[in-house]
Amino acid sequence: MTQATGSAGTIRRTVGTVAAMLAATALLGGCGPKSEPAAAPGTDPAASPTSSPKEVLLDAVPDGTEGVFRFTGKDASSNLTGRIDPESKAFEINTVMPPDSDGITTKISFLVIGDKIWMKAKFSGHPGLPKFPNKWMALDRSKLADSGSAPSFDGADQGNAGPLIEAATAVEEQGSGTYVGFIDVTGGEAAKALEDGEAAALGETAKQVPFTAVVGPEQHLTSLTLRIPAAGKRKAYDYVVTYADYGSTPKITVPTGSQVTKAPAMAYEMLNG
Repeated sequence: MTQATGSAGTIRRTVGTVAAMLAATALLGGCGPKSEPAAAPGTDPAASPTSSPKEVLLDAVPDGTEGVFRFTGKDASSNLTGRIDPESKAFEINTVMPPDSDGITTKISFLVIGDKIWMKAKFSGHPGLPKFPNKWMALDRSKLADSGSAPSFDGADQGNAGPLIEAATAVEEQGSGTYVGFIDVTGGEAAKALEDGEAAALGETAKQVPFTAVVGPEQHLTSLTLRIPAAGKRKAYDYVVTYADYGSTPKITVPTGSQVTKAPAMAYEMLNG
């Protein structure tokens, strides 16, 4: 790699950014099992008052009982796709980062099953870029400089819909499974959905971020869209999470045989920055 030292440094920064983003996604996921409010003594739970729109939305957030499903996520700087398999404590997450200032495009995937982790990486846009095998590269967490921040399964709601809806200050049902309202992203877990300092830059508008959520016919959340206002030099954008194919998505399994190989030293060099 002596001929492309500058490029290697750029790749390390790029992959480090992706790894940090995925770690944050995993960390914010996992709101824990949903629980129903206890009925008052002497009352019939079936006769309880109708749930509020906010309660309906929270109950629709995936909690791990829905089987394997697919998800997508999008914010101002990234697009994610993948699968979540709560029973296996597993997820697969894929992202493509657009060309950076050096013209380098990064495609990266992580596969997590329990405490095991694999990675795929592909770079293009420069003749001196390293080439990795098109296989799942098994990573040794003990070789990662900050293994605690590496992607790990922490619940079914990897898109952080639960914490965001919990922070809603107003929710209105519009029919056909569509809900609208406002979310306060200034504090708690909801603020972590934004980049550092972004909520502060939004000022008072961060307390009233409009959102739309859709619940499917089986009462599972299918999408959550926050319309983040412009702030300073940052343009307005949509923070979007979608969940689909509940129970019909193929299970995640451990890669074997020709599908897998050990991660080379360069992979650790990039991930460790």
